[in-house]
Amino acid sequence: MTVALESPSTGAATSVSGLLDSTYRRLTEVCEALTVRVAGPGPTALQGSFTGAELVKDQEVMAAFVDAEAVRIRDRYDHTPRHDVAASRALHDYAWSVGLLMSGVWYLTGRVPRIHPEDVRFEPVSATFEISPGSDLACLPGDPEAALPGMLTVPHEDALSAELRIAVADHMEPLLTAVAPHVRRGPRALWGMVTDDLVSGIWYLGRMLGQEAGAVRAAAALLPSPVPPFPGGADFRHLTGGDGRRHPTRTRLGCCLYYTIRPAEACATCPRTCDAERLRRLES
Repeated sequence: MTVALESPSTGAATSVSGLLDSTYRRLTEVCEALTVRVAGPGPTALQGSFTGAELVKDQEVMAAFVDAEAVRIRDRYDHTPRHDVAASRALHDYAWSVGLLMSGVWYLTGRVPRIHPEDVRFEPVSATFEISPGSDLACLPGDPEAALPGMLTVPHEDALSAELRIAVADHMEPLLTAVAPHVRRGPRALWGMVTDDLVSGIWYLGRMLGQEAGAVRAAAALLPSPVPPFPGGADFRHLTGGDGRRHPTRTRLGCCLYYTIRPAEACATCPRTCDAERLRRLES
């Protein structure tokens, strides 16, 4: 079930990359936590950056990716993280950001882009991503731009949801293989993190748009249960506050290890955070 909060047609774009350019820019406007710039024509403005393809193929690039996260943690929290913690936090940021670029297009327009590793650049010092709009996009029958070159029409909503899951899995699989020695966790835990970041990105976008309930329904429809390689569903539940208001929450499948940096401030969806503490934060 997509939400399609905007009209799928831009009225001006004449290519798939043009459609994606406008939607990515919309996402960066709405999502303050999404540190992404949309690439324009010509060379990148991100000096010292590397592509997702380079990240999975070059161990020196991977080391720089992890080391930069360790520096950010030391600067922000006055805490020196273990190597696996820095690697996990860096992976979490990548999975959340790139996942939201794909799921956000799906949520806003009812289309699914394929983001290839070479389409993404990352500048490690500022932790800024750059996305180059691609030319592969899936849509539903009746989409006004279905005839554009590069458009793939799928028959129904379930097929479109499958396209999103496959697009995220195809992008993340080589990165999980490359980063696994650094995070020291197995495939189920790593795919659990990807699942969490996919779900939380949709949830976050819905909150930013004042449409949290719709985002929860969309994420639950996308992952109603485990769908390989995702080891679990969205699994939202609700907590009832003192005023009778119901608040959606879920418990993460994989751990981003933030609790090792700030033990008293574990994530709101961390298994370590009890429901009473979740409600306290929600109502404060």
